[in-house]
Amino acid sequence: MPSVVKINVLTVPEEQREVLEKRFASRAGSVEGSDGFEWFELLRPVEGTDTYLVYTRWRSEEDFQAWMEGPMKAAHQRGGEDAPQQKPAASGSTLWSFEVVQQAAPKQG
Repeated sequence: MPSVVKINVLTVPEEQREVLEKRFASRAGSVEGSDGFEWFELLRPVEGTDTYLVYTRWRSEEDFQAWMEGPMKAAHQRGGEDAPQQKPAASGSTLWSFEVVQQAAPKQG
């Protein structure tokens, strides 16, 4: 069964870029221990766009869904009613899904 890739496409205004990157830096380790997790990258736009890409690769769709319903959901609900709600850094979000059909790694010397 091929791995699945999830790319969260985030529209982030210029003034919110630092906020977004700091939030992702502070979440370090929150997905790495999840069953079926294979890879994570936060991709910053270089020019001509305000779109960040959050790339994750999973062993299966089921592993991704289990993470979404468990650890990810809990992380976004943390803080309780008394905690001030953080304003989202992104003004828009779209989730793209792919299956890995081919991949390559660097040749070993």
